[in-house]
Amino acid sequence: MTDKARDEEAVSRFVESFAAQLVEAGMTRMPARVFAALLASDSGALTSAELGEQLQVSPAAVSGAVRYLSQVHMVSREREPGSRRERYRVHSDQWYEALTNRDAILKRWSDSLREGVAGLGADTPAGRRLAETIAFFDFIQGELVEMMERWRAHRSEHFPS
Repeated sequence: MTDKARDEEAVSRFVESFAAQLVEAGMTRMPARVFAALLASDSGALTSAELGEQLQVSPAAVSGAVRYLSQVHMVSREREPGSRRERYRVHSDQWYEALTNRDAILKRWSDSLREGVAGLGADTPAGRRLAETIAFFDFIQGELVEMMERWRAHRSEHFPS
């Protein structure tokens, strides 16, 4: 449920502004708007109808956006207690989940690139370029693991449950 005491115009400005930043970073527009709206809600959860009303979009647009956001682990679906309606929730650790998901993608890309190096030859210009990309992804994966451990410690200190 949305909080009516808030300045809905300010909320709308934030949602559209943050969504625009997400679009610039590569997310498609409707998932960006839905994610920003969920992030800006006090409860962190809204129904499809609430999202449609707030964003002035169709249920189909909300459904497609939520499908994408669920696939990339940025929101989850849950049943509204005592109802058949679903609520869509953004979690306080959504960024952690999104980065963890990216870590798995980097590993799959590295595995595929290794096959490419084997097929192209490690001594060819293309093989060397692929090997450098693998080294970069491996470096990023190692840094992500360490960074996430530091984040968990920082989070528990600054944002205790």
